[in-house]
Amino acid sequence: MKAIAIDDEPLALEVVKSHASKVPFLELSATFTDAFKALEYLQREKVDLIFLDIKMPDISGIDLFSSLSKKPLVIFTTAYSEHAVTSFELDAVDYLLKPFSLTRFIKSCNKANELFNFRNSAEPSDFIFVKDGYDQLKIHYDDILYLEAAGNYVTFMLKEKKVLTRSTFQEALNLLPSEKFVRVHRSYIVAVSKIDKIERHQVTIQKNTVPVSGAYREDLNKALSKIK
Repeated sequence: MKAIAIDDEPLALEVVKSHASKVPFLELSATFTDAFKALEYLQREKVDLIFLDIKMPDISGIDLFSSLSKKPLVIFTTAYSEHAVTSFELDAVDYLLKPFSLTRFIKSCNKANELFNFRNSAEPSDFIFVKDGYDQLKIHYDDILYLEAAGNYVTFMLKEKKVLTRSTFQEALNLLPSEKFVRVHRSYIVAVSKIDKIERHQVTIQKNTVPVSGAYREDLNKALSKIK
C-alpha cells in the first residue's frame, strides 16, 4: 500500500516514519507538516492510505479528509480522544491515540491492508463487508432481502437479522452487484431473487412490503427480465 502521513508536528511524523519502515507491505511515500501541500500531492498522486492528524492549524484533519472527492483509507492519529466518534462516522480504518506503540501501529496497518486487499480483489465474491460499529461485518449477498435508507444510515434487512451501518444510499448500492439488486425507491434497494409478489406500487419479500416508485419502475422491470 502506498501511504502518506500528515501532521503539523515533525516529531510525530518521525514516529510514523520509524514504525512504517517496519511494515513490509507499506510504502510511506511522503510526509507533510503542511496540510495544503498534502492536498496538492493527493490531487496528482494515487494514495491508498493516509495517516492523518486531527488537530492541525488552518484546517483540521477531519475537514481535510471530508474535502476529498476520492477518499483513500484513513487512520487518524491524535492526542485527543474526543474525536473518536467523528472519525468512526467518517469510516476511518482506525484511530491511533498518541503516543501509540509499534504493536498498536502494526495492528492498524493490518486492518487497513485487509480492507485494501478486499476492495481491490480481482476475484468475484459472494459477500461484502459493511461497517458495524467499529468492526467490518461480512454479509453474504444471498442473506440480503432488501436495504432501507434512513438519513445518513442504511439498514441491511437480512434473513435472520438487520444491520444498521453509516453510509450513503449510493455507496451501499455501489457495493452490490447490479444483476442481483435493484433500486425500486429513493429509500429502498431489493434483492431481485427474493421478491415473492409484485404489485403496482409495491413488492413483497418474505411478508415485508417494499414501496416501488414510478421513477424506478422501469429499472425493476429490466432487472426482472434478466432473470426470466
